[in-house]
Amino acid sequence: ESGGLNSCDSFPTSELQVQVGVETLRQQIPRCFWQRFLEVVRVKKTMAKRDCPYTLINVIGGIDGIYEDHVEFLEKHLKLITMQEFLENQQDLSQKIEAIYMWFKKPEATRELLQSLPNLKVIANSGVGVDHLDLKLISSFGVKVANTPFAVASPTADLGIALLMASARRIVEGYQIAVSPDTKHFNADWLGEEINGATLGIIGMGTIGYKVAQRAKAFEMKILYHNRHQRPVDEERAVSAVYCQKMEDLLQQSDFVILTVTLTPQTRKLIGEKELELMKPTATLINVSRGQVVDQDALVDALQNGVIKAAALDVTYPEPLPRDNPLLKLKNVIITPHIGSATVKSRRLMMMSMVESILDGVNGLPISNEVHG
Repeated sequence: ESGGLNSCDSFPTSELQVQVGVETLRQQIPRCFWQRFLEVVRVKKTMAKRDCPYTLINVIGGIDGIYEDHVEFLEKHLKLITMQEFLENQQDLSQKIEAIYMWFKKPEATRELLQSLPNLKVIANSGVGVDHLDLKLISSFGVKVANTPFAVASPTADLGIALLMASARRIVEGYQIAVSPDTKHFNADWLGEEINGATLGIIGMGTIGYKVAQRAKAFEMKILYHNRHQRPVDEERAVSAVYCQKMEDLLQQSDFVILTVTLTPQTRKLIGEKELELMKPTATLINVSRGQVVDQDALVDALQNGVIKAAALDVTYPEPLPRDNPLLKLKNVIITPHIGSATVKSRRLMMMSMVESILDGVNGLPISNEVHG
């Protein structure tokens, strides 16, 4: 598939074959993503060769930088320009930069930056969430935005189930007991809950939510879901899911409630005091979406007063929480540092997807993961 390709125009399939093998890659990437990948390769065979597009990044390495082990691949497709390089030579580079590679919200797409890049065509954003972007502002400059939904869905769903199980079986508490120097014996009455046969309520049945349902079905959980639109009947049957048109019905029936919605003005503080009071006092809330989806003050009150049993959170607001935040002191809370997509495989697929979006955008091709405001 890759004969005669310029590496700056498309992915070198032969390189990927060496790295992971074609069959492995086919298994790693969803079918629609793989088909799109091959389509792009075929289309770009016929395109005139061009230089690698100048692409603005934040830094290489460090806390906020792109991964050093990604650089070799990136530099075969993109001409990487760090923010420091751009600021030091803005007069020359501002006309050349056609893309922004936004790795975990950096560089920030401010009005000032957008105004300084007259030939900018596309911003490739890592992850699914774009709540940190002013899509209307970006669109007003004629710039497209792309995200990476396929790369993050499976690992985020995995973590959602992991948090659910960790909370149900009190794994963090159990670990602390097992390693404590004060532990002399294990109490026979120290118990958790089984998830087999329990009812799981999924709020937000998009790609991640549906993958959560697929995993929950393997544990023989009863699955309810609430979504803006009901899934097709065949998709519901595949995971034995029942649609709840009213979120209130789901909250009242569920033993575990997991949030997998996108943060929008409509979903901000979607779960507040009223919604928490509708949940069972034995219920657990799991959040793998965004911290702002939950009213955290109301959640603290609910956990302290037995309105719900527990919470397991991969996301909070802000991140990290101030060290004196009461959520950090509650024994019935598990918090992880926003690691839904934090796997080697996911981050590499994310990077590859961003490169594809940039190459599509600068070459005038449709962007498969384009985000519309």
